[in-house]
Amino acid sequence: MINFIEHLNKYSFIEVASNIAEKRGEEFFLVGGYVRDIILNRARDEMDFLIVGDGPAFAKEFAEQLGIPEIVVYKNFGTAHFKHQDLSLEFVGARKESYSRKSRNPKVEPGTLEDDICRRDFTVNTLAVSLNKKDFGKLIDKFNGVKDIEDKLIRTPLDPEKTFDDDPLRIMRAFRFVSQLGFEIDQHTLNAASKMAERLKIVSQERITDEFLKILGSPKPSTGLKLLYENGVMKTVFPEIDAMGGVEQRKEYHHKDVFYHTCIVVDNVAAVDENLWLRFAALVHDIAKPPTKKFVEGTGWTFHGHEELGARMMKKIFERMRLPFTQLDYIEKLIRLHLRPIALVDEQVTDSAIRRLIVSAGEDLDDLITLCRADITSKNPNKVSRYLENYEIVMAKVHDVKERDKLREFQSPVRGDEIMKVCNIPPSKLVGEIKTAVEEAILDGKIANNYEEAYEYFLKIKDSFLPEGK
Repeated sequence: MINFIEHLNKYSFIEVASNIAEKRGEEFFLVGGYVRDIILNRARDEMDFLIVGDGPAFAKEFAEQLGIPEIVVYKNFGTAHFKHQDLSLEFVGARKESYSRKSRNPKVEPGTLEDDICRRDFTVNTLAVSLNKKDFGKLIDKFNGVKDIEDKLIRTPLDPEKTFDDDPLRIMRAFRFVSQLGFEIDQHTLNAASKMAERLKIVSQERITDEFLKILGSPKPSTGLKLLYENGVMKTVFPEIDAMGGVEQRKEYHHKDVFYHTCIVVDNVAAVDENLWLRFAALVHDIAKPPTKKFVEGTGWTFHGHEELGARMMKKIFERMRLPFTQLDYIEKLIRLHLRPIALVDEQVTDSAIRRLIVSAGEDLDDLITLCRADITSKNPNKVSRYLENYEIVMAKVHDVKERDKLREFQSPVRGDEIMKVCNIPPSKLVGEIKTAVEEAILDGKIANNYEEAYEYFLKIKDSFLPEGK
């Protein structure tokens, strides 16, 4: 068993808080995720403290003794928060909760330690360690949370249907913990999650998206993604991903299930890169395959244009899911380009085609290639090896063209203001058209990527763009 006293003694402020609790005549406990993660030997920078009494008042007195001038207090929930020694410390008064069917916001009233532990989501989060003088370091484990940690099991302390009915976001949290911790979910709890999935509609989109992205950021995202899909929750959370599931067959033709293929791609990316938005790009790179799916006699199933349609679907998805628009261009770009590199393997591919890939991908070229490599999900090792070699060929061509053309920060050497001055025209669409024509000439290899040749070419073509008399 973990020696909690030895662990807690590393933090001198714990003794300060314990003295305050004794002086105030209140019981004081370390609870929840921090206790769980001590047992799991996981690093954590958040501590949750439970006070059987006035949590915010306790936190204020504690902060004063530590010399912390300001704390954040949430009066409606009886909680307070401040940072100390690179730790986020949260304080809550023990409470019991009751819920309305129409909202996940509970009615809160003061309660006992037992009341507070009973209201928690999963048994692994019901653990509490006493910080009181009389039994400092004693573990309180009412629902066998330690055994569930040892058994790597997620289950609810009370009836799971009631637990999920009260707060449907706990469905997402259950799958997130399974995905993050490598645990399994108790069958009774899983059945309830599936049954109560529709209740997630009362939860704010921001909260759902936050949990979804935490699943995507876990060590093996497919664990949580499959739980969402196979238990009917994905239909509510991300219907376009849910639609990728299922395999249609016609005569001797069939195609691999797009959802399960995507899960492998996401895991492949997660194995080599922690970039959450690259993982998101992997998740949605084939999102338009269902609506573009078409059967062609003699060929089989086709998905023409799925990369373009998929990119165009993103704006509405970002709006609905409250995703950060700062990432939209990046995601659209990777979806649009994910088929491009493999088409450039042929020995006959021109430098122009390579230049266009370099310019289109810009600074995200390495991420694009990571996604393309991850998209190889064949079970045939020879085929995988061949495809990977093909991407190495493409990258060798890219490196060669980059070095020769200096395309790292490509744009027309002839600037817009210069075009306006020489042509005597105001800012307009015409300026952009002339500038694009110069850029296209460079990309096509007609002229080199330098100012002298670009300017000479501009003088040569400008009259063809200008109205007569200019």
